[in-house]
Amino acid sequence: MTTECALQTNRDEDRLCLIFLGSWTIHTPQCSIPDIHPLFSSPVKTLCFNTDNLNEWDSRLLVELSRILDLAASQSITVDDQGLPPGIRRLLQLTRTNSDQLAAAKKTSPFGLLADIGNHTLGFFRESHEMLTFTGEIILAYSRFFLGRARFLKNDFFYFLYDCGPQSLPIVTLISFLVGVILAFVGAVQLKMFGADIYIADLVGLGMTREMGAMMAAIILAGRTGASFAAQLGTMQVNEEIDALKTMGINPIDFLVLPRMTSLIMMMPLLALWADFIGILGGFFIGCLTLDISASLYYEQTIKAITLNHFSVGLIKSAVFGYLVAFCGCLKGLQCGRSASSVGQATTSAVVTAIVFIVMADAAFTFLFNILGV
Repeated sequence: MTTECALQTNRDEDRLCLIFLGSWTIHTPQCSIPDIHPLFSSPVKTLCFNTDNLNEWDSRLLVELSRILDLAASQSITVDDQGLPPGIRRLLQLTRTNSDQLAAAKKTSPFGLLADIGNHTLGFFRESHEMLTFTGEIILAYSRFFLGRARFLKNDFFYFLYDCGPQSLPIVTLISFLVGVILAFVGAVQLKMFGADIYIADLVGLGMTREMGAMMAAIILAGRTGASFAAQLGTMQVNEEIDALKTMGINPIDFLVLPRMTSLIMMMPLLALWADFIGILGGFFIGCLTLDISASLYYEQTIKAITLNHFSVGLIKSAVFGYLVAFCGCLKGLQCGRSASSVGQATTSAVVTAIVFIVMADAAFTFLFNILGV
């Protein structure tokens, strides 16, 4: 058995066959490779390969084959790769696909700005259609759930309850306390000028219960839990686990989306209430420690300022925010491609989309509640 590598050619009219001999590895010291450029210059229509006498191979053979395929492509020669081992064919197909994607990415549109605007517009309508379709699937899934026909694991549901709720308390507590402190300091700068320091309690209380408590909890959960949902489902998409569920007759929306979405919708109002309390506590510390407001006076002013309507506004917003975070995380995860980079893109897109939707929904709720006088 020869340990050297060699390349021979066999010409049959317009068909050129390359014969690989020996061991094509990086450890092979010598390799007899003829100059095949003159052969391609003559009228060759088909290129084939013979690896019957190929002992072993590694990346060295792939590099040489890539060079030969590039040369054949430049001469518009048809390539018949059936003579190559299956492993080499798969690797070559993968490298050619990546090369085509990079070339397409580098290719600029000849129409410039107008083409980009048109492409983004079409992408917007396509994304809107996918979101509406996913919304319909969720409605059908909850219909099956209330009829007792949805199938998912109870252990998964309780795990997501724990992950969305108690596991999120430390970061929600820290951020909410700091938001309360910031609101108190910002209010103190202006209210101190008019001797109305006591109204800091109103500012912090109303700001946390109506706006900041629910919004900050939702944004934190978008970066923490929404990204986790997208990464989990995206990885399952890459590993073809979702396809396996469909093959077994299990609806992925019921099995994967329902427990995640339900747990987040249930936990978000509780986290918002906790964020309200911690934010008010942060304003309490600033008011009592730096502004010389007595604790009892601050407490009484806070109780007077906050009503049940204010808490209700925050709870309604938080439930909707929880749905939006779970919606974006699950949607982007299910839309994920089949590569590791697609998982990262899905995770990033889930967080960004969720935050945009949260801000838009909060603005809409603020406008609506202002009209209703709530």
